[in-house]
Amino acid sequence: MTTSKTILEIKNLHATVKGKNIINGLNLSIKEGEIHALMGKNGSGKSTLAKVIAGHPYYQVDSGKIFINQENITKEEPEIRSHKGIFLGFQYPIEIPGVSNVDFLRLAYNSQQRALAKEEIDPLTFFSLINQKLEQINMNNVFLNRHVNEGFSGGEKKKNEILQMLLLNKQLSILDEIDSGLDVDALKNISNHIKNFSHANNAILIITHYQKLIDYIIPDYVHIMSQGKIIYTGDKSTAAKIEKYGYDYIKKSN
Repeated sequence: MTTSKTILEIKNLHATVKGKNIINGLNLSIKEGEIHALMGKNGSGKSTLAKVIAGHPYYQVDSGKIFINQENITKEEPEIRSHKGIFLGFQYPIEIPGVSNVDFLRLAYNSQQRALAKEEIDPLTFFSLINQKLEQINMNNVFLNRHVNEGFSGGEKKKNEILQMLLLNKQLSILDEIDSGLDVDALKNISNHIKNFSHANNAILIITHYQKLIDYIIPDYVHIMSQGKIIYTGDKSTAAKIEKYGYDYIKKSN
């Protein structure tokens, strides 16, 4: 029997923001082929963890280590982490006036190609590639010529994040509240795209507050975070228990 390779390993991580402790001794292991969901009350450190993994300079790692494919990336720059296989989909994607979506996506793709010592592709070839990705998520190609996220609805911004995820095809995709602000139909749609993207050689970490997303995606593991650490790990039924009894139920059951 083949043992799945560990993509992400976090060991006893402590991190601060402006001198305030946010991550306090967190441990997490994610293997290829797995989907993990991270839940917890507001302020528990979920979004901070996502940004720390991605290398956001605003957050300081005080101790502990982060490994991608057994390589220590704790002190690496964000772009290096990205090239080593990390994608972060933001909870609040920013607007970039004056930069067309297609130019932004092509630059990101070719930057990755250079880092992997692969050949960059010309605009015409890229246009063919990105249209294939648009078809996969039923996204209108009119969005390619609009400025990045400018004037996009909440659902369109989240769909644009999924488009980036498909295009860059990283080993580890972290989706920070990809479901926030979505109606039921949009949530089902996004969930299907996430499930279709998941395969035996990649892994996905989803940060969410809502049972609905858990129900649609059915992750392998659901982690509960509190005060900067993971205090409980269960399966999809964990979300239903929280929906019914609240997060205090998890604390009492420990």
